[in-house]
Amino acid sequence: MPLPTSVESLLNSQNIHYDLATAPVDANNQPLWHDQHLRNVGAAKAVLLEDEKGRILAVISADTLLDLNAVNRQMDRELRATNQDAVRQFCDTYSLQSVPALPKLAGLPTLVDKQLLRRESLLLDSGDDAQLLHINRDDFQQVLEDAIICDIATPLDPLEVDISAERDEEQILGAVRNFTQLRIRQRLEETLELPPLSETAQRIINLRVDPNADISDLAQVVETDPSLAAQVVSWAASPYYSAPGKIKSIHDAIVRVLGFDMVLNLALGLALGRSLSMPKDGPEGYLGYWQKSVYMAATIEGLVTAIPREQRPTFGMAYLSGLLHNFGFLILAELFPPYFSQYCRMTEANPHSTHQPIERHLLGVTREQLASTLMSLWSMPDEVVVALRHQNNPRYQGEHHQYAKLIYVAERLLLQQGVGLGPKLEIPASVFADLHLDPDKAQATVTNVMESLDDLDHIALQLSPR
Repeated sequence: MPLPTSVESLLNSQNIHYDLATAPVDANNQPLWHDQHLRNVGAAKAVLLEDEKGRILAVISADTLLDLNAVNRQMDRELRATNQDAVRQFCDTYSLQSVPALPKLAGLPTLVDKQLLRRESLLLDSGDDAQLLHINRDDFQQVLEDAIICDIATPLDPLEVDISAERDEEQILGAVRNFTQLRIRQRLEETLELPPLSETAQRIINLRVDPNADISDLAQVVETDPSLAAQVVSWAASPYYSAPGKIKSIHDAIVRVLGFDMVLNLALGLALGRSLSMPKDGPEGYLGYWQKSVYMAATIEGLVTAIPREQRPTFGMAYLSGLLHNFGFLILAELFPPYFSQYCRMTEANPHSTHQPIERHLLGVTREQLASTLMSLWSMPDEVVVALRHQNNPRYQGEHHQYAKLIYVAERLLLQQGVGLGPKLEIPASVFADLHLDPDKAQATVTNVMESLDDLDHIALQLSPR
């Protein structure tokens, strides 16, 4: 397959010698996801940045994190990632699928991370997802010519190491001490100064551990909060569930559509989600909190159903974990407001990275650590605490690991469909095996969810604050 014409013309005009490296295929003979391929081989990739003075190009290795603060210090500017529509327009102009790591293509001022020049030869994003450019260091330097060589990236690997959960409180306190004005108190929940758990949520948690709780008890608790009751009824009445007739009450929602376990966990997830404010800022492309929660819960609902009954985790716990999977994002915005905007801009500049390395780089703590710690303080079920803490660790094998892996699979399946914010990455076969989940059935699940997005958006709209 030939290179994009614009790239080939540039290389030929500079007498650059190069080879092409074709993207490998996976076990199903499908091309590896472009983000995954670049990361696996540490290929050079390009990021378009801009401010009111114009655009620049930053070239880094795909196994590093672009440090936007370092770029702005180097340039004495306030650059941020070019928005996605403009990047697509740029690529369309030059008939590209991605921005090549070749600065002369558009004549843009360029910064190149100096780690790249330590290599004898390099693989570069060619602008064509199916192949990379293989070029030696001398030819690469010739292409760079007037580029500024500097330190603008940090390796991803150390930032992706998941420390023991036993150190979470220590790291949270460190982040609070370094990045907030909060006073360190004897108890962590007092230090964080987060809103207390609502009375409704407390009553639902108590109901969860009451072996004698029945439909009437649950309906009574939910109906004491009219707003929550309306949300649960709206959820059950959604076209997504195709319930016959009108759903007029919590009792109807339980008996006719959702069942006791699901309404219990749904109500708890909704009550907790309303305990913190929705952030006013967010990375470009970020799905609203409730929209993402609804998509994830629906996907996990389908995945659990696809697991053989004898290996199937508890449906309600899995569903609740999906609803709350991104609760830590709300905590980040609440605890670190001056740094939250900085986090959003870093996320936009690093679309090839998951969020954890960015959070560790900026704050020294992740949303997963924050969310699971708070859930534990609120006496939430261990299944949920584990799911939120280890949702991005496919190697976790401790108790309740299935709940964490369900979130992991659901999120990656949705990202592969272009839903959500983050790179498209493969799902290890070992994760499917641990869940006793057939990959084809998992794919069928996300296909069904994609076909139901309008109905799911209707649910999310009813939940979002107006």
